[in-house]
Amino acid sequence: MDASGVAATPEQLPFDGFARSARDRKGTYDAVGSVWDGEDAELLERLLSFYPRKRPKRILDATLNGGRFWRGSTRPVIGMDIQPQYKPRLVGDNSQMPFRGEAFDVVVYDPPHIPNQGRDNQKDFTVRFGLVQKSSKETAYSFSHTYPAFVREAYRVLRPEGVLLCKIADYIHNHRYQWAHVDLIQAAAAAGFQPCDCIVKVRKGPIIDPKWIVAHHSRRQHCYWLVFRKSEKCA
Repeated sequence: MDASGVAATPEQLPFDGFARSARDRKGTYDAVGSVWDGEDAELLERLLSFYPRKRPKRILDATLNGGRFWRGSTRPVIGMDIQPQYKPRLVGDNSQMPFRGEAFDVVVYDPPHIPNQGRDNQKDFTVRFGLVQKSSKETAYSFSHTYPAFVREAYRVLRPEGVLLCKIADYIHNHRYQWAHVDLIQAAAAAGFQPCDCIVKVRKGPIIDPKWIVAHHSRRQHCYWLVFRKSEKCA
C-alpha cells in the first residue's frame, strides 16, 4: 500500500489470492461461533469466508489504521484512512468516500472505541484503540455521532447483498454505560442495512483507566463484531 492519496477506483487495483470459503475448505457446513477468544485477523478471515454470498473480489477497509487485520493476508483489500501516517492506499474521509456506488463486495469498519479516557505508562489509548480526535461534551463524549454518515456511505459503495463487518466496543464514561454497539446497529438499520449477526470477541484483559478508584460497572473485557447485509434479509 502507498500513501499517494489518489482517488483510484477498484478496477485500477490488482486483486488476487482469494481465500477459499468455509464450505470449500472443508467440504461441509462450517458455522462461525458466537464467542471468539482468538485474534481479530483470524476471526475476520472466518467472517469473510462465511458471510459473503460469493467470494469477495473487492474489499474496502475504511479505517485501516496500522493495517493489523491484513498482515500476511492475500485478500483483495483497499486500505483507506484519514491519517496519512498509516500509509493507506487512499487517504480520505470515510464519511465522503471517493468511490462510485456499488463498487465493493465487503466493507470493514473499526472506528475509535475509547473517547476521552486517561492514559498511563503501560497503555497508549491513542494508538491501541484508534483515538485520533477528541469527542466533546456536546456529543456526550462519544463517537456515535460519526456513525450515520459512515453507514450511509458504506451502503452506497456496497453492491446489493454486500456485507458490512464492524468491530465496536461499549465503554464506561462518567459512571454510565455507553452502548456504542446499539448506536451503530440503529444507525446502520436507518441507512437501510439488515443487521444479521453479532460475534462477541473476548479481550485478554479489560480496558482500565488509572483514574478509576471505585467501579460501578463490570470491567469491559469484550467487544463485538457486527455483521450487516445490504439486503432485505440475512439468509
